[in-house]
Amino acid sequence: MELETGKHTVAEYVDDDDGSKRTGKPYSTLGTWVSASAHIITAVIGSGVLSLSWGIAQLGWIAGPIALVIFSVITWFTSILLADCCRDPVTGTRCSCYMDAVKSNLGGINNKFCGIAQYVNLVGVTIGYSITSAISMAAIKRSGCFHNRGHAAGCHVKNNMFIITFGIIEIILSQIPNFHDLSWLSVVAAVMSFAYSCIGVGLSIAKVAGGSHASTSLTGTTVGVDVTNWQKIWNCLEALGNIAFAYAFSNVLIEIQATLLGSMTFFFSWKVTKRLIFMKLQDTLKSSPPENESMKKATSVGVSVTTVFYISCGVLGYASFGNAAPGNFLTGFGFYEPFWLIDIANLCIIIHLVGAYQVFCQPIFKKVEDWCLNQWPNNNFIKESPPIKLPLFGDYTFSTFRVVWRTTYVIVTTVVAMILPFFNGILGLLGAASFWPLTVYFPIQMHIARENIRPFCWKWIWLNILVVACLIISVLAAAGSIAVIAKDLQTYSPFTSVS
Repeated sequence: MELETGKHTVAEYVDDDDGSKRTGKPYSTLGTWVSASAHIITAVIGSGVLSLSWGIAQLGWIAGPIALVIFSVITWFTSILLADCCRDPVTGTRCSCYMDAVKSNLGGINNKFCGIAQYVNLVGVTIGYSITSAISMAAIKRSGCFHNRGHAAGCHVKNNMFIITFGIIEIILSQIPNFHDLSWLSVVAAVMSFAYSCIGVGLSIAKVAGGSHASTSLTGTTVGVDVTNWQKIWNCLEALGNIAFAYAFSNVLIEIQATLLGSMTFFFSWKVTKRLIFMKLQDTLKSSPPENESMKKATSVGVSVTTVFYISCGVLGYASFGNAAPGNFLTGFGFYEPFWLIDIANLCIIIHLVGAYQVFCQPIFKKVEDWCLNQWPNNNFIKESPPIKLPLFGDYTFSTFRVVWRTTYVIVTTVVAMILPFFNGILGLLGAASFWPLTVYFPIQMHIARENIRPFCWKWIWLNILVVACLIISVLAAAGSIAVIAKDLQTYSPFTSVS
């Protein structure tokens, strides 16, 4: 395209597929794989890090770190395959999101399966975030109590009030139709995530350096001492689900590569936590060198750095707490002092998840609202009013349907969170349910389709062995999480969660 526009031509602003020209400078002068690596690291490190010390405690010094490395290698490998799937194999058009890539490369029932997997996960994550935020709110209150009354005090508080508080905040934020335009939220979420992760690592190092001698072993928790035989089995499987949850990032890789053409498209990512950093990206990778090669290099760097960080968190946390490691190492009170630093860490978690909740629920909101508008375009209950000017937020278009629907959704997820307030169980179930389809199955099947790999040849066989092996791991991890949740339900009465 050489159409002239003043002193410039359209070709200067248009990339090879008629999309906007990518410069590799989304927020700074860092380009290509350097900036992409930073985004990957920011995307992966999130609330999943909170349960890693508990996971290592269940698996032990040998299996724990090995499991972290294996999940990182699988994530790296499938992400490398996914990097080649960023364009439609026929037209060459860039895929703007994960579902677009699945539709372009596989189509048919696979696209529907992908949609179901992602939307179910989105709902699950919003419930999980409600639980996690409430636990952190309760931890702040308990921290002050322990500081004033001593570490032996009970200081138990009910979580329901905090879950409701979180729900009220999300009801208000959910009414902002263009929430994604608040670009400052991306930076805040990223800072909060790194802050509470680093505080946890720092406290673990301080506790170990201070001479703490927690009981640890090569195989983790001891049968007959810490747990029963069945508890050991279920907890180990649940730990695998927690690790899978912590590593999930493959389904945001397409979004990093894609040009978002100046306006945000809410993409269907499922993990905890830092998807916000991508919300105002107009471009990420330069078109030369090839975007897939740059992304592969970025993936290698990003996953490597994240793995080192995760192993540090898990190993140091286990060294600090031993076999008694809490499910959430910042709210389980393995640390009591300095109480103000623990409060800051939990405040960071709350701020992070308040914004992250919106990232995960906005695609659900948009899907339902677009469908209803297409079904009943002239219905006054569904149609939006003329825009109203609001301070800070700009134009606001009111819709009665939007207010009712979004408020109802938040209320429902809040109620479910009060019924099932199990941090590790929910985290493990989400990780297990999403790891196989989104991290393993679709990337490998898209690679097989793009490369026209012949059925039953050696490469086809070992790729499918990997798919089956990961399916088995996911099913077992899900079974472990469900078993633990079922056991907790036997001694738990709905709406009476206590921290």
